[in-house]
Amino acid sequence: MVVKWLTGILRFSLMVSLFFSCGKTSSTNQHPEKPNIVFILIDDLGKEWISSYGAEDISTPNIDALASSGLKLHHAYCMPQCTPSRVTMLTGQYPFRHGWVNHWDVPRWGGGAHFDETMNPSLPREIKKAGYKTCIAGKWQIDDFRVEPDALVRNGFDDYCMWTGYETGVEASANRYQDPYIFTQAGSSTYTGRFGPEVFREYLEDFIRTNRDSSFFVYYPMVLPHTPLVNTPDESSDSDLGRHKAMVRFIDKNVGSILNTLVEVGVRDNTLVMLTTDNGTTRAISGTRMGIEVPGAKSQTTETGVCIPFIISWPAKIQAGSESSALIDFTDIFPTLLEVVGVQLAPHRESMDGVSFLPILQGQAASNREWILSMGGGNNARLTDQGVENQYRYRDRVLRNHRFKLYINTKRAPEKFIDLQDDPQELTNLLDSLGTGEVLENFNQLMKVAHSFPKSDQDPLYQPNPPQPWDVPVTAKSQVWKQ
Repeated sequence: MVVKWLTGILRFSLMVSLFFSCGKTSSTNQHPEKPNIVFILIDDLGKEWISSYGAEDISTPNIDALASSGLKLHHAYCMPQCTPSRVTMLTGQYPFRHGWVNHWDVPRWGGGAHFDETMNPSLPREIKKAGYKTCIAGKWQIDDFRVEPDALVRNGFDDYCMWTGYETGVEASANRYQDPYIFTQAGSSTYTGRFGPEVFREYLEDFIRTNRDSSFFVYYPMVLPHTPLVNTPDESSDSDLGRHKAMVRFIDKNVGSILNTLVEVGVRDNTLVMLTTDNGTTRAISGTRMGIEVPGAKSQTTETGVCIPFIISWPAKIQAGSESSALIDFTDIFPTLLEVVGVQLAPHRESMDGVSFLPILQGQAASNREWILSMGGGNNARLTDQGVENQYRYRDRVLRNHRFKLYINTKRAPEKFIDLQDDPQELTNLLDSLGTGEVLENFNQLMKVAHSFPKSDQDPLYQPNPPQPWDVPVTAKSQVWKQ
């Protein structure tokens, strides 16, 4: 009797063990319904610092391997500075619609401003609704976590590990690199003796390991290689250029580590990894690309400031070694990722400027767009008694199609017209020689697009937070313009 009882117990235990073991193997190695997503956003880096894009002063083997495993885009536009690019990615809207036309450092300047997810579309919220586990680590800077400690949760993130941004009155918060000041569910504190980029990467890797059996979305907005230019744990230099190179190599190392973690837990094949940057390189740094010296062009709407590296790898779906000249811009990230995770676009379509480029990932050669847009440059926002307002009612912008590029000034008038095919360095303004043929036809087409935009840009959309002691006073608005 005892023998039969023990035999039954052992048989039951074995069945339970096999059930959970088989279940774990299946979900770890494949997620046939929903792919994982890892979105990597580098902070201030142009093509002249990615070797697979022709950079000659640096080697980025892990990023190059990522490009070789998937699709490399050649004509992708961001905005020329931090806040507009990030909010555009989050909302699928152009800055003239979401209002964050210029940079506004919320933890530093405050003024009641913040990214208000109740008044704006929010990509991570939609992905979480689709059943994803979500995590962010790195830089946010469009909310003050002292005022809104739940800002990231409200935006759809389950887990977070963030540099706070520079919080006025908290000197330690200036540190994002050595001894970083980091905000997690436990609050904000200094991580003495640590290097911030390592902390963020390790946090994400732990999240991936923990959630290997779920569909997950990882947003990795790096703090590197934004100024201040610093030495890394791997190498030191006495020059800004040397420190910049060290930081870029550390970026590449972190990318490789994240990819290795995906392989380690068995989910790499069905993980879509998207890597890009928020704008061009800081203007203090120059690099050589394809034999030409390229000065950093952050905050400028030249091609080196806004036509950025953009790599997508998804081994289960994207053919390795692919390249594309299709036109995309940062508004397209929102609808593309929603389509990837199976969310219907219809409820968002009316307020969205972006177009999904999922067909391009699936091998379509032709672009779904006739033009792309970038706008703004310089920190031209101010605090008034109406809140954060943009300096210009109509911010300067650039439009391009497959060959030509149009510069529009703050008076809604054409300022430059460039043939990017024959003049990639943008040296010759064709406005005075439009002629009657192809050049004029393309000019008229892009001007028609420019005239379709609202005559006045929206100011940032938010319900103001309560006044804080550290807010920039309204009387200091001209000082903010000069930042």
